[in-house]
Amino acid sequence: MTDLVLLTGISGFLGGHVALALLKAGYAVRGSVRTLDKADKVRATLAKAGADVSRLDFVALDLLDDKGWDAAMAGVRFLQHTASPFVLEIPKDPNELIRPAVDGTRRAIEAALRAQVERVVLTSSIAAIQYGHEDYARVLTEADWTNVESLKTGAYAKSKTLAEKAAWELMDKAGRHDDLAVINPAAILGPLLDEDPGTSAALVSRLLDGKLPAVPKLGMSIVDVRDVAALHVDAMTNPAAAGQRCIASEGTYRMADLARAMKPAFPDRRIPTAELPNVVVRVAALFDRDIAGNIHELGALKRLDGHRGSERLGRPLITAADSAIATGKSLIEHRLV
Repeated sequence: MTDLVLLTGISGFLGGHVALALLKAGYAVRGSVRTLDKADKVRATLAKAGADVSRLDFVALDLLDDKGWDAAMAGVRFLQHTASPFVLEIPKDPNELIRPAVDGTRRAIEAALRAQVERVVLTSSIAAIQYGHEDYARVLTEADWTNVESLKTGAYAKSKTLAEKAAWELMDKAGRHDDLAVINPAAILGPLLDEDPGTSAALVSRLLDGKLPAVPKLGMSIVDVRDVAALHVDAMTNPAAAGQRCIASEGTYRMADLARAMKPAFPDRRIPTAELPNVVVRVAALFDRDIAGNIHELGALKRLDGHRGSERLGRPLITAADSAIATGKSLIEHRLV
């Protein structure tokens, strides 16, 4: 009998890649979508990517509704919980992000515990690790947690931190700490499976669209979606993943670093490599919500210890340059930029 995995958020950028990796590894996948009218599109996308979709079915689940969770867990060996709200424009009310993230995680894990699912793999984020610290001269590890009380910690980081902490609390209360494995990805780039670019791809899109004369001195950690998906599959059965967090990050880069790496691959695109002074970026943030949402990244680079990811996979992670180039080619192929 083929092992069945319940995968929440299958219609998302990461969820699609996790589904593809699971199906190629021989698992049966039950993907959750908010409404079943998305199912045919997801099935067609995965089939086009080379997956055997005969082992794929769908269930409608809502992060804010108890309906259907127990039925969805029937026969499930592993839960992959990738679903979580992620928006480019932070809402005025932080609870619009925090509540679905925390409540959805609670619903998924409580249902998994009732069903005696063997292991839960949770998609968290480096956002649950890297914010609200006083000292960024040191390298951050899985032992670090974002300070949700800090005024510098935004709603998204709070949502990921509180959701992950809720997951650990639930598993600990059930005496099943080691049956939870958490993946903490950096900004996720890589090839698109369909016209949904995810959220981090907006960075590459802005480098390619020719509208920027120069780039902000923003730094971010980056990982390829294919590596994140592989880590999710590995975490279901790898003893090293039991009861552990795992930072998924190939490295930390400034936008100018990525721009320089991408430029040779897109000779017909005007990719800016000069950097804007911080004062100009802060003024621009008054008029551009995308920039305003990332203004806290100006300044010191947040460096993360990403050795655990490559150690788990037994190989180096895909480079940020290759990942950014793959993202750019996909955006162009899908006529998104």
